[in-house]
Amino acid sequence: MKWSNARSQQAGLTPGYYADAGLTQVYTNGNKYVLPYVYVNWTANGYRLPTEAEWEKAARGGLSGQRFPWGNTISESQANYYGCTSCYSYDLGPNGNNATFDTGGQPYTSPVGYFAPNGYGLYDMAGNVDEWCWDYYVKPPYPAGSPYLGGSDPRGPASSQYGYRVLRGGSWLDYAYGSHCAFRDTYYPSQANTFWGFRCVRGF
Repeated sequence: MKWSNARSQQAGLTPGYYADAGLTQVYTNGNKYVLPYVYVNWTANGYRLPTEAEWEKAARGGLSGQRFPWGNTISESQANYYGCTSCYSYDLGPNGNNATFDTGGQPYTSPVGYFAPNGYGLYDMAGNVDEWCWDYYVKPPYPAGSPYLGGSDPRGPASSQYGYRVLRGGSWLDYAYGSHCAFRDTYYPSQANTFWGFRCVRGF
């Protein structure tokens, strides 16, 4: 979130994240507190993390009802993930870490643009690194009053029991199942790892 704000300010755009509910104090490196003490200006034209709904729409690239951004099967020529052909019938492998990026030391990440983009021209919406979304993680069925129960652009629950946030997309460490467009993962947002990352979206 701090990185998104810095990028927004560098580009002369209105930052999306604030340290106060009145949206007057931009959330920066000088701020002591982290989630949940961060507030979003949804009308800002700057950069921010995608909502889970935005992420999945972007990941599908215009396709509907498919496991992955390109169809229903996956191979290591299409994404950076951990192959296991005996685990899933739709995994065409080969098995193990993607040999192109298994260089003997983690992380086995691939450079942006190595694989073909999806129908929206976006790269690595499946595999490589799990991507943080803004939403708190709540397991379906969603609670009464949740934005997930209706609307064309839901922004997710207002909280979760343990403060988990959503991760999407799967990583170089995950089996093919993790690369599903609909697969949801979660963890504490204060943590970091070699198989988690993020991408920004922009408001208009």
